[in-house]
Amino acid sequence: MEVPSLGHNITSPMSPCEGMIKNVSLESLQLCERDGKSQDSGIVEMEELPVPQNIKISNITCDSFKICWDMDPRAREKITHYFIDLNKKENKNSNKFKHKDVPTKLVAKAVPLPMTVRGHWFLSPRTEYTVAVQTASKQSDGDYAVSEWSDIIEFCTADYSTVHLTQLLQKAEAIAGRMLKFSVFYRNQHKEYFDHCREAQDGRMLPSVKDNSGSHGSPISGKLEGIFFSCNTEFNTGQPPQDSPYGRYRFTLPAEALFTPTTRLYFGDFYCMYTAYHYVILVLAPRDSPGDVYCRERLPELDISDNHFLTRVEDEEGRVEFRHAQDVILEVIFTDPVPLSLGSVAEISGHQLMSLSTVNAKKDPSCKTCNISVGR
Repeated sequence: MEVPSLGHNITSPMSPCEGMIKNVSLESLQLCERDGKSQDSGIVEMEELPVPQNIKISNITCDSFKICWDMDPRAREKITHYFIDLNKKENKNSNKFKHKDVPTKLVAKAVPLPMTVRGHWFLSPRTEYTVAVQTASKQSDGDYAVSEWSDIIEFCTADYSTVHLTQLLQKAEAIAGRMLKFSVFYRNQHKEYFDHCREAQDGRMLPSVKDNSGSHGSPISGKLEGIFFSCNTEFNTGQPPQDSPYGRYRFTLPAEALFTPTTRLYFGDFYCMYTAYHYVILVLAPRDSPGDVYCRERLPELDISDNHFLTRVEDEEGRVEFRHAQDVILEVIFTDPVPLSLGSVAEISGHQLMSLSTVNAKKDPSCKTCNISVGR
């Protein structure tokens, strides 16, 4: 059963989280309703009310969880409500609303346990939270008697599920635009990177763990290993752009070297960085490779010959044509090592535009084009 509603601004004994976490998210503040009561609301501790013990968190998703606990069954008939105090775990890098002692409590009717908490704080995916619980009894005058706070429990929300990623995929499809031909994948880096590949990696580019750029809930961030490639072309030339944010040296190889008939294609993310440009992350994984095994249970798979972003189409005479979406910037992750012998390295003639870098870039949570109705 879902928690029925948010409670009002009720003063009670200090939450155990309040002494540890002074700042709360803006979402928590916006969702704490106020009813104009004074700070002295008349709530008193009542020894007969049981303190929740052995709290368990289960069924965790990116924006919900179930909570249950043990308590003396003899006192259950006295309980009318639960007070649940939920906070983001202290993080020096998080965005906090700078305000002291803002209440973050949810007042829920005493429904049977386990109880589902969903949506009331717009829970964010892959985020650590602390939670504590009181039992309460509503009095005839409208005030509450409450138990002591339970111990503080910590948990972390989950990544986007394939259902959420499918919603994100549909949003990306809506703006992808028409398809343009391309013939090569390319990767820009500094000269030292390619020198290291030759000297220390047996002439190969090796997969590395993806950074935390893009949607906070994408299951590939910080987990999937791969090598980033681009395939976007300039509209007027049909060739890769000469500018790059990642380095002045470019490795280029034929598209068919990575995108074969047995390559699996997955949708990984859709985001923007407070700009008009939108990025789509795709994963190219050789069939049954470690990358393919990781992605097949977590990401929506795309038909390699019929999708809105990146296609490989072979005609009856065996000629292959590759196309990419015009109106989004594609970032393609290939999940296996790539020998430099498959292509060539050359210096580009354009500029190194660092402002276009997506390394650890944060997604704009206010963009209506690339966000879905769950935590950012």
